[in-house]
Amino acid sequence: MKPFLFLLALLSFASCYQIERNCEDYKTGSFEFTYTVDGIEKTGKFIRTETLNIDYYEGKVDSSSVRWINDCEFILKRLNPKRMAEKDAIHMKILSTKNNSYTFEYKLAVKKPNRPVRVEKGVATKIN
Repeated sequence: MKPFLFLLALLSFASCYQIERNCEDYKTGSFEFTYTVDGIEKTGKFIRTETLNIDYYEGKVDSSSVRWINDCEFILKRLNPKRMAEKDAIHMKILSTKNNSYTFEYKLAVKKPNRPVRVEKGVATKIN
């Protein structure tokens, strides 16, 4: 009986914890994030409006349309893809927010047949 009461108490405390998600604060603005390519950590920047996302990385500029699904999820679609792989839309989801940053995950918006779903995570910091 005691283990059951302990488990019940533990579950009641855990159910009170909620991850902070003030996604509205991160819909627009200037952001930066770090990413790794071939073991080298690099920093990228992007500016997001309600309908446009402009990426700046490795001396390149790339633009995508933004379509919000809800306050915490949106779809990115490149405006001028140069390769077939760049034509695929990306589903972005804000998982949590904290101070001036948010943790996100992203994956292809449409699952490719016979391929595993690849989900990546990252952290973006609001700089303006």
